[in-house]
Amino acid sequence: MSQRPISQTAAADGDPSRLLALADGVFAIAITLLVLNIGVRDGLDDAAFHQALRDAVPELLAYGLSFAVIAALWRDHRRLFGRVTEVDEPLTRLALLGMGLVALLPFPTTLLAEYGRRPQSVAIYAGAVALVDAVHLAMLRYVASRRRLVSTPLPAADVRLLTVDLGSTIVVFLASVPLAYASASAAKWCWLVLVPVKVGVGRLRARVERG
Repeated sequence: MSQRPISQTAAADGDPSRLLALADGVFAIAITLLVLNIGVRDGLDDAAFHQALRDAVPELLAYGLSFAVIAALWRDHRRLFGRVTEVDEPLTRLALLGMGLVALLPFPTTLLAEYGRRPQSVAIYAGAVALVDAVHLAMLRYVASRRRLVSTPLPAADVRLLTVDLGSTIVVFLASVPLAYASASAAKWCWLVLVPVKVGVGRLRARVERG
């Protein structure tokens, strides 16, 4: 008995719960994979031990950054699909594409941790983050425009704030790609621009949810 591809099966059934469960697993595995390369080997003397701790700092920073990125994507994914009552083929394909990109994030994270001074590593990481956020933005706009897929229409204010949230990430990370070839350090520092933006958007979203 032949089996249909997962995208066709999910879309045909129209049940978002299986797609959401698959996404939760992908996000959890991606976060777990981030830490696999972090560690200090056995049998080091004092000098080598302290050097190994210093060498682990870039790995820990890269882990923290990618954890924050993936956690934010997971949160927004859950909020979006919390309103979805039916999935169709285009939404399923977008969701699977987003999961595939999330699962790939440990690779550019390793590049950033081990070769963070090289512009190619910074550019690849920035491009990967911008791409996965672009897919999530596409999902948001698609769901917002398809009334039949949701239990209640997405509030316009919430859609605007989510668009600003995802859009600002895309713009900043894409802008850092060419900047990385001038200065890898400057490209990474420019990502901090997103901190006040995310805080501000988060506060506005909290007000909207409180009504």
